[in-house]
Amino acid sequence: MAAARLASQVLVRDAGAEITLFGDEPQAPYNRALLADVLTGRFAPDAVRLPTGGARVRTGCEVVDVDVAGRTLRLADGTAAGYDTLVFATGSNPVLPPIRNLHCTSNTGEGGELKQGVHAFRTLADGSRLAAAVPEARRAVVVGGGVLGVSAARALAARGLPVEVVHQAPYLMERHLDEAAGDALRRALGALGVEVYAENRAKSLFGTDRAEGVALANGYRLDADLVVLACGVRPRVGLARAAGVEVGTGIVVDDRLATSAPDVFAIGDCTEHRGSVHGLAGAAWEQADVLADRLCGGGAVYSGSRTFARLTAGPVEVAAFGDVDAVPGLHDVIRLADPTRGSYKKLVLHGDRLVGGILVGDLATVGALTHAYERDEAVPEDPLHLLIAQGAPQ
Repeated sequence: MAAARLASQVLVRDAGAEITLFGDEPQAPYNRALLADVLTGRFAPDAVRLPTGGARVRTGCEVVDVDVAGRTLRLADGTAAGYDTLVFATGSNPVLPPIRNLHCTSNTGEGGELKQGVHAFRTLADGSRLAAAVPEARRAVVVGGGVLGVSAARALAARGLPVEVVHQAPYLMERHLDEAAGDALRRALGALGVEVYAENRAKSLFGTDRAEGVALANGYRLDADLVVLACGVRPRVGLARAAGVEVGTGIVVDDRLATSAPDVFAIGDCTEHRGSVHGLAGAAWEQADVLADRLCGGGAVYSGSRTFARLTAGPVEVAAFGDVDAVPGLHDVIRLADPTRGSYKKLVLHGDRLVGGILVGDLATVGALTHAYERDEAVPEDPLHLLIAQGAPQ
């Protein structure tokens, strides 16, 4: 996603630039944020492609080695390619949880292929395999209740499957929501037939080569022949590390998005800037725009990104941004909750500035809120108006 955005923005500024995107997936760049909508059938796979501005795109073409001194790339097919400027936009890999019996044991042994019926959910190919498995499945368990896990659970429920979510934290999407919002989200999923087991851990899988169920750490067993692993992601940094580029949790970049190697930059999920790894599409977009400007002679700098997470589809609508944990004596908090409508809204204010917010079940005012937040604008004297859409029932 980050690479596609960078290419299109560079070519808007400099139509004569020569840009090649190397990707090991067979598909052209696409919007990963819409994978759950592909799973439900709301979008066809081709509909989530991203524009690249006419850049040369080489799919199914993995880069396996980088020589930063010689400015060359070695590809999986044995060929090489040179570069003047290199950008790492390698994204992230799904984290596989420490669950016993996750892999097939009959032929390959532990650490081999995942059991049949067990799916990571990170790529378009993952989504296609999962969609193909749904018609034959009876029950699904999603391991992980973050943004991706909630998206997957919602999509599977929309396909008619009974779904259970196992999540270690006390409530869903704990990195973005507070407890009350997590409870509102849980109720919204419950209306779709999704059961949530919070403060629980998946301990092991039943079945030899095919998943038959999930054993929880509390001894409870969930029957399932479809298991989706949505336990977060980890920056994909192996290629950069092997090339001698400085790596922390992610590929370390400065405010120019430059790495420790000359004429080598990094953007997107793989990057670490000022000690932070964002892992969200909005940050990748902002980094791509800044780097496009710099590569075309501009002086833009990247000072970090404001967090924003959003899920929208049917009865499960969530948006969260900024710092949602108020500090007593420093922040003011405004809350509106309507359990009958399944909505929960919260604003965190520092003086007349909006520093964070949560909307669950009603996103009618999300545009005005994020506008005020992103531009650091003063809020109205009565900030309650930011939570109530004009003409909405009160």
